[in-house]
Amino acid sequence: MKAGLMMLALPVAAVLMGAGPVPQVPDLGPQLERFTYPWPVQTMEVDIVGSPAQMAFMDIAPQRPNGRTVVLLHGKNFCGATWGSTARALSEVGYRVIVPDQIGFCKSSKPRAAQYSFEMLATFTKRLLESRGITRAMFVGHSMGGMLAMRYAILYPASVEKLVLVNPLGLKDRGEEGVPYTDVDTLWANEKKTSYASIKAYQLENYYHGVWKPSYDRWVWMQAGMYQGAGRDTVALAQAKTSEMIKTQSVAHELYRITPSTTLIVGTLDKTAFGRAQAPANLRKFLEPVPMVAPRAVKQMPNANLVMLEGLGHSPQVEDPARFEKTLLAVLGTRSR
Repeated sequence: MKAGLMMLALPVAAVLMGAGPVPQVPDLGPQLERFTYPWPVQTMEVDIVGSPAQMAFMDIAPQRPNGRTVVLLHGKNFCGATWGSTARALSEVGYRVIVPDQIGFCKSSKPRAAQYSFEMLATFTKRLLESRGITRAMFVGHSMGGMLAMRYAILYPASVEKLVLVNPLGLKDRGEEGVPYTDVDTLWANEKKTSYASIKAYQLENYYHGVWKPSYDRWVWMQAGMYQGAGRDTVALAQAKTSEMIKTQSVAHELYRITPSTTLIVGTLDKTAFGRAQAPANLRKFLEPVPMVAPRAVKQMPNANLVMLEGLGHSPQVEDPARFEKTLLAVLGTRSR
């Protein structure tokens, strides 16, 4: 089923009660070897604790270049392919578009010895851009990719022409709200339980405010497909380590260091509050989701503004591509065709 087809939305009750059988999820491979991306995938070799690893990416050349580059950074439960419609819209108006899969995710390597940090991911991203002859670009980061984009802007401010954060994580230190530390082994054990059903249930509740469109299933299959085969434990370990990274490496106390021109694009119905699953039951309802945190966070950034997308959730680029792309192009200073 292709994501672009027009379909009726399914209400939450129908989804949770099982509107049709759960599909048999194919083994797509721990690096999505059997999942097709919309453009050719290339790789850059990096070194992780003395061993080679591959960072996958797409480099999309426009037919009529405008001389500018946009880098799209995916979230934790997403991949470069999820940016397909956005990348196409940007390319059509002249942008060169770079779409990496970060180490530990999707088509990139998931080295068991890796100690994940946003600094490491930012460094590899910068190395990738330099290898493609790019010294300055616009960065669009979604969810965890928003945290990475912020860290990149802190580390390399002169390399960032403009920063766009789409429902970003990391705007608040969840530890200050009482969310306890959860060790990697515990997170790993939980990740090993991941299934098509658990992914869909989480996204339904937190991303899509209780309304499911069948077109979203493609992205659930993509994520679930990495867990189906012999690489299941490797994928689960990478997800566990990057969950710890998100919890322990908040950008909340460094927002004042984000100096490039910044725009937050936030779907108002997003219920994501990272760490809620690890929080004590009596605390969970008090954890503020992204739309509640964003207005305060943007005031701490020297050169930032906030665009709220009414009626959309955590993934506006998936939920309503046309509306999101129109908003993004306006933020970047480009009209859609």
